[in-house]
Amino acid sequence: MKSMEIGRNRIGDCHPAYVVAEIGINHNGDIKLARKSIDAAAATGANAVKFQSYETDDFIRDGSLTYSYESEGRRVTESQRAMFQRCELEPVDISSLKSHCDKANIDFHATPTSTNGVKRLVEMGVGVLKNGSDFLTHPDVITAMGRSRLPTVLSTGMATLAEVESAVNTFRKTGNDKIILLHCTSSYPTPFEEVHLNRMVTLRKAFNCPIGFSDHSVGSTAAIGAVALGACWIEKHFTIDKSLPGPDHRFSMSPMEFEHMVKRLREIEACMGSAVIAPSAAENDARVQFRISCAAAKPMKKGQTLAESDIVFLRPATGLAPENKDRLIGRKIVRDLRAGENIGMNDVA
Repeated sequence: MKSMEIGRNRIGDCHPAYVVAEIGINHNGDIKLARKSIDAAAATGANAVKFQSYETDDFIRDGSLTYSYESEGRRVTESQRAMFQRCELEPVDISSLKSHCDKANIDFHATPTSTNGVKRLVEMGVGVLKNGSDFLTHPDVITAMGRSRLPTVLSTGMATLAEVESAVNTFRKTGNDKIILLHCTSSYPTPFEEVHLNRMVTLRKAFNCPIGFSDHSVGSTAAIGAVALGACWIEKHFTIDKSLPGPDHRFSMSPMEFEHMVKRLREIEACMGSAVIAPSAAENDARVQFRISCAAAKPMKKGQTLAESDIVFLRPATGLAPENKDRLIGRKIVRDLRAGENIGMNDVA
């Protein structure tokens, strides 16, 4: 499977999962809150933060379209356009957040909503581009991402396999094959029964590229399962305060929760280990201590002939293995044996 460099990290098989704290619009349009969120994410062990570098007019102009969500303990319904305008960041703000990330030693990337947005991010010097699920069917943006020559993450929420194939083909036609596909369920929050982690396996087989998981479920269970299935990229919503107003805060992870998740992800990676069936280094001593070998069933004198009834199987495995007991039967022992003493080929004539 392909791998690629992003920032200080290599992404792909046999490398630690790249963990992204998706701040998204959880800054609520406040650049100071955005910087605080970056610092908090950097302290959790996240590899990167992700923002949304959209322009509202790129994707919604009808002020009558509404969105409903839970915030501050109540149901809120508001104009989508008003909500996105409230959280929209100017290009100069996005650039300043990229600089802040550089100082905080954490990677920065964002989801643009136009070819000009892609261009601006490339000019800022980002190491990776991200295409959101809502723009998976936008070939112009995907083509611009491919032509950037940068590694690009395509999120596949709401998509059919045919739509994913079309997007992947559009990207690869640019000659850029540095692509990561993220399985995603565009439901906020996502119930566990709608997570469908096995879809990552389908994406990997279908497109022969690194796969990851954009997780909108509550807690770290799904993310840990995704890494166990081979996800090289984990993206999870992040907030410094779940009680803040806005659509995403309540199902986002707090800094403490995110740090706990990162630790659990690294633990499951350590647990995955090797696919080779062989004793592990930790088992070498155990093979001797815990396995059994041929031993004397009773005290025996030198010159006695071993019968099957003279042999029992006991720890440790310093004698002849049980499957070789027939090599002992009918032979004379060349030394006295205590009851329970292991028997090897050097103990018989």
